[in-house]
Amino acid sequence: MSYQLFSNANRDQLAIALRGNGWVIACLCAGWCGSCRDYATAFAAWAERSPEHHFVWIDIEDQADLVGDLDIDNFPTLLIQRCSTVCFFGPVEPDTRLAERLLQAQTPKSQDELIREAASSEERRAWQACELLARLDNLPHAA
Repeated sequence: MSYQLFSNANRDQLAIALRGNGWVIACLCAGWCGSCRDYATAFAAWAERSPEHHFVWIDIEDQADLVGDLDIDNFPTLLIQRCSTVCFFGPVEPDTRLAERLLQAQTPKSQDELIREAASSEERRAWQACELLARLDNLPHAA
């Protein structure tokens, strides 16, 4: 299983996953949020059921430098990405079953199909600004 609680100390782990050809599922939440705390258990269980993917939990307040200007209105918010293509970014119900189906619908697609879909609407084009590897690469290096 590839599950990570993101921190500056382990950001290379996320960068490696993003540079690969696999799927990265990021949950953007806040420690003070009760729904997020409840969702954390289900998210970790999803990660355990899907060891072929990389799951990362990102606290938006602890990692404000990484999150930056991302528009996070509700929790939990998921970002689903393969290579440099963001395939989904937005709030989800605090039940992983819908998110799992969303990911299952994406995984059979080729990278070319994902890129075409990413350019297919204004909303999807806006998601590309959320791409995590570019955000990681722009962070100052930890001392």
